[in-house]
Amino acid sequence: MKVIAMIPARLQATRFPKKLLRDLCGKTVITRTYEATVNTGLFDAVYVVTDSDEIKAEIENNGGQVIMSLKEHECGSDRISEAADMVAGDIIINVQGDEPFTRIEPLEDLIEVFKNDIKGEIAVASLVHTMEDWHEIVNPNNVKVVLDNNNCVMYFSRAPIPHPRDKEVDVKYYKHIGIYAFRRHALLNFPKMKMCQNEATEKLEGIRFLEHGMKMKMVETPFKVIGIDTPEDLEKAKQLLQNG
Repeated sequence: MKVIAMIPARLQATRFPKKLLRDLCGKTVITRTYEATVNTGLFDAVYVVTDSDEIKAEIENNGGQVIMSLKEHECGSDRISEAADMVAGDIIINVQGDEPFTRIEPLEDLIEVFKNDIKGEIAVASLVHTMEDWHEIVNPNNVKVVLDNNNCVMYFSRAPIPHPRDKEVDVKYYKHIGIYAFRRHALLNFPKMKMCQNEATEKLEGIRFLEHGMKMKMVETPFKVIGIDTPEDLEKAKQLLQNG
């Protein structure tokens, strides 16, 4: 089983333009993410997938591999689907470009999903962790996931699901962490699948797989993802690195 990591890297970001090229203690954010992914030792190859000549030059100058996007894309899955068609790989893992503290343990867990899936029923795997703070649960920026008894996805929503009509039920709320692992066929088919009403309403690309009948497995992880979405996040990341 050949396992590939792809890091979609779009230069412009609404909240924090050119954040991937910002300095993070002597290296850019995208270079640190790339190196952290390579250093896990889990992958047969790691590629940064971008539409930016600046990011391409940055990664290649640091010894990395880059695939240039051929057209504009609406989401990261579209971008790496195009790139995946250019290289060989059985499992493709989408690592976010603004997560320089990428760890080995969650990625190992995602790969194990497919190693244990003898019948090849799982098309996509991803990560969740539990939420207990109600303000975090109702925040629409935190994507909630409802799971079945086998930890397969029933639905994603920005709303707090399941709705707590009975306050005495001890219910777990799961937050989705947007690191996806795909079987090759699922990723290549993604752009060909029509966006249906639930995905269009929630603006959550994971729903597309569900609406087209694909099985998605979630792995619960204790590790918090540290992404860089704002200048404040970058300052916090610098402090983390400086404090070891």
